[in-house]
Amino acid sequence: MRYNANNQGEYDHFNVTEGPQPLLEFLLEHVKLSRTKIKQTLHGQGIRVNGKTVTQFDYMLQPGMKVAVSKTKRNQQPFKSRYVKIVYEDRWLVVIEKQPGILSMAAGHASLNVKSVLDDYFKKSHQNCTAHVVHRLDRDTSGLMIYAKDMETEQILEHHWHDIVYDRRYVAVLSGEMEQDEGTIENWLKDNKAYITYSSPVDNGGKLAITHFMTLDRTTEHSLVEFRLETGRKNQIRVHAADMGHPVCGDPKYGNGDNPLGRLCLHAFLLCFNHPITRRPMEFETTIPAAFKHLFK
Repeated sequence: MRYNANNQGEYDHFNVTEGPQPLLEFLLEHVKLSRTKIKQTLHGQGIRVNGKTVTQFDYMLQPGMKVAVSKTKRNQQPFKSRYVKIVYEDRWLVVIEKQPGILSMAAGHASLNVKSVLDDYFKKSHQNCTAHVVHRLDRDTSGLMIYAKDMETEQILEHHWHDIVYDRRYVAVLSGEMEQDEGTIENWLKDNKAYITYSSPVDNGGKLAITHFMTLDRTTEHSLVEFRLETGRKNQIRVHAADMGHPVCGDPKYGNGDNPLGRLCLHAFLLCFNHPITRRPMEFETTIPAAFKHLFK
């Protein structure tokens, strides 16, 4: 099942056969939830009537209308964060889209991070769980991430990551005009003592890194490039882009000073995995950031 990050979640569907009747009355009869939970779901924008979100409990239903009730928003308090958007949630895990400027997990004192934002949300929505980090995005990279809600799910994801995750793609704005339409970069990546990752065409005691790329658009100044990771190494795309002579724009570590958007121009837009518990294929996709596309108009 593919989820668009702008149209998330799973729904139970009901047909209205009698009416007119208030929405709350209909839901109490057909959905196995308390009055309080139903009102929370309404408030959390988890109810649709004929495809449109409805939040009024006294909305009048007519025969022939179709009501959809979100499965993922029943136990949620409305979640608001300028840095984190919940794309999907169930009892075992949560998929989020993060903005640039927030760490995946805490580092140092009082740092803004996704894990603490999620932990605060779980506490406020009376969920007896915490967010477990299973992979990371750099602070200034945006895009899709998975967090486990319990240790068992975290362990499955951590130990079987490469079997569970079957497609991960990023889009980046690179400096300069790409010569190739597509290709693959394969080399070994290793950190030096200053924690700068460098590459080697032969085994240098580091880790083999394989990245596939496809040029989506280009101007004489910049290129819009999709990257598909075969391996997931630290700073892999950023190092491989620099290796090609076209570093990621806005990259303070491996870049060339070209920074047209005032941010690291790297976004994780596609994440596909088999659910660690239910085994169902889960596919999530976000749109390419508008600012990226604007450079190529």
